[in-house]
This record gives sequence, structure tokens and C-alpha cells, in this order.
Amino acid sequence: MAMRYLLIASSLLAIAAAGTSTRSSTSPGRRPCQGPRERPAPHPHPRQASGSGFQSKNEYLFGKIDMQIKLVPGNSAGTVTAYYLSSQGPTHDEIDFEFLGNVSGDPYTLHTNVFAQGKGNREMQFKLWFDPTADFHTYTIIWNPSHIIFMVDRTPIRDFKNLESRGVAFPKNQPMRIYSSLWNADDWATRGGLVKTDWSQAPFTASYRSFRADTVPSSSGWWSQELDTTGHEKMKWVQKNYMIYNYCSDLKRFPQGLPTECSFA
Repeated sequence: MAMRYLLIASSLLAIAAAGTSTRSSTSPGRRPCQGPRERPAPHPHPRQASGSGFQSKNEYLFGKIDMQIKLVPGNSAGTVTAYYLSSQGPTHDEIDFEFLGNVSGDPYTLHTNVFAQGKGNREMQFKLWFDPTADFHTYTIIWNPSHIIFMVDRTPIRDFKNLESRGVAFPKNQPMRIYSSLWNADDWATRGGLVKTDWSQAPFTASYRSFRADTVPSSSGWWSQELDTTGHEKMKWVQKNYMIYNYCSDLKRFPQGLPTECSFA
């Protein structure tokens, strides 16, 4: 992801209070700002390129981040609702939740990724076991010195481990802000760009509430949290039944051998 279409609304910059509720929408006719990402930049017509979003005032080095989101209902094809942590610069770190829209009646794709020192390419994708447009659901990132755990409604779906001892970079030195955005990505988001955004359905609206950032280390809390046996079983259930892409299984993409961390997943 090399470029994200993002229009920051200054009135939404402060989201640090738990219980805050806000809505993010995108519609034609707004010219977006641009931010550094890894995926090639889209080049839509100016009246079909827009976005909105918000970011935290504070930067965080480790923490447990919760956000409740209700995704764009109906025909959301071509849109991406993103919720992620990121630092800045060419060697930035990043932890991604991205929700790839689809035509009415088809499920969303939940796209996850981890960047360390500017390198990503660690995508895992899932379908969800509920309708994420019907109600709010909680999406959690637990980031401590040993693990990055992605959770949906307290169910773990992915655990990226610190394997620096094996030569795998891990985000641990760069404080990151929390971002969320809703943007047009119809050159790739739905069926690889085959299905375009239907702008007659605009505005597209996602809703957010109950943001919480727990960044105070505790010996019995998120700072030392890892998956126990029950957590591993839940994650295996999700990955067996709902995971649709795992970079660690993509031999065509990595003909010279899978990334090192895949041997320890």
C-alpha cells in the first residue's frame, strides 16, 4: 500500500476519549489528500476520488487499542474502511485492519498486514462470521514487545510474533498514531479492481464509537499478553474456517522461499 486517499477532518482529530462516536463518509466531488502507503497509487477521476478520516493526537509505543466500527452497508464495492497504527517515513512501522467493500449481499474481506522498518507484504485476509454492517463490532490490536495480536470481538484471528532472534524485523522502536479512514480504492479493492465503485450510492458511511487506548504497561495486562491454549484454539478455528489468504502459503509469490517467520507460525 503506497498511497492512501485521505481527507483529514480537523474536528475529528481528537478521539482519545472512550465512548466517542463519529461517522466517516466519502462521496464524489472532494479532492483528497495523499499519504504514504505501499500499494500502487490509484488514479481515479477527480470527482470519483475522495475520502475522510481521523487520527489520534497522541503517538503510542505499544498498547491495547480497541475500536468499535459499523461498516458501510449495501453496495460498498470499491471502498476501503481502514483502522490502523502507523509511524511516518520510508522505514515506517504499521499495523493494519482494512475492510474491503463488496457488492450487496457479498461479504466484506478483512485485510490485515504488518509493516516493520518499511517492509510489509505480510497480508492475511479473512471473511467475517457475522454481518459487520448490521451493528458495531470491536476490533482490537494488542501490541507488546513480543506479539501483535489481531482480535475481532475478543476472538484472536492473527498473532504476529517477535522473531528478531531469527532475523525478522518487529515494530518496537517507532511510536505510532492511530488512524482511521474511508476511501475510494476501486482499482484493486473488490475482485482485484474488476468491480468499481457505484458513485450513485454515495455517500458511503462508516460509523465509529468506543475508542480506547490502554498504553500503561502492567505485568498482568496487555504488556505481557500472549495467547493461551483457548486463544490458540479460537484462532485456529477462525483461520481454518474464515481465512481466505495467507502470505505464508503463497509459494507462487515467494518462489525463492517463504518468509522466515512463516516457519514459526
